[in-house]
Amino acid sequence: MLFELTLLANEAVVEQLSDALMDIDALSVSVEDADADTEQEQALWGEPGMPVLSEAWQRSTIKCLFPSEAIALDAATLVLAQDWAKDVHIQGIQEVGEQDWVRLTQSQFTPVPITDTFWIVPTWHEVPAQAQTVMRLDPGLAFGTGTHPTTRMCLKWTAQNAAAYQGQRVLDYGCGSGILAIGAALHGSGVVDAVDIDPAAVEATIANAQANLGHRQGADGSLPIHAGLPDVIGQAQEAYPVVLANILATPLKMLAPLLAGHVAPGGHLVLAGILARQEQELKDAYAQVGLKLHVANEEEGWILMTAQKPPQSVA
Repeated sequence: MLFELTLLANEAVVEQLSDALMDIDALSVSVEDADADTEQEQALWGEPGMPVLSEAWQRSTIKCLFPSEAIALDAATLVLAQDWAKDVHIQGIQEVGEQDWVRLTQSQFTPVPITDTFWIVPTWHEVPAQAQTVMRLDPGLAFGTGTHPTTRMCLKWTAQNAAAYQGQRVLDYGCGSGILAIGAALHGSGVVDAVDIDPAAVEATIANAQANLGHRQGADGSLPIHAGLPDVIGQAQEAYPVVLANILATPLKMLAPLLAGHVAPGGHLVLAGILARQEQELKDAYAQVGLKLHVANEEEGWILMTAQKPPQSVA
């Protein structure tokens, strides 16, 4: 059995309290709005790419799990003894029934259809009968699992426009889990250069590529995905028939010269991570580098924007 300690804290000490609980070996710590479902409920998180106005709710409920009631009580006593915790209050300690937490977590994630025949399927699920192209990808820390509209729209584009890159090299800039790179490889690309500024994302891409494309491993051990930090592609030293970038609007605007420089004449640029209200600012940014963006898809307030470089463009 586990025991759940529930505390009430104000905004100023939530982060310090959470850190302290983890330091004294809480099995887990969660923070909730203490005023949820009341007139005082506070919307904490803003839109993607926008600054967060506050790091915590004005009043937060902190729930933490401990392996025994005695340890939970000791933790509460230790926390309340701190000078900074004078406004922290114990709401209670209660026994929590045993659950199969892994199975409970897995039950929340089901296969994701990208098209009628292209599916992302967690490893613990059977492949749906109608799935002809399958990507195995499990939810985790990592950077994109196909459930977000921006990822789905990019993957749908790669599935529906595979003829644009059959057998050719593709660029996935800001690869995260490698999901877009793998999607392109599954639909017949040549090698995909998958780059990210986060080394953990590069590692996740390599692991996911091995799991999904190991059967295409070359005699030298190489995979059809070449993952690395941005320096692996340099500054517009190579042009691609398709460049994919699912990031956010602000970095996409900053990267406009670099991304446009990587698109081959006649090639396609595919951008996501953009809110519908940001359409014009993206169009303006890429017009300056010779590409005319248009909205190719829209889902839940997010848009997919694409452009095709003119065949004789030197931009």
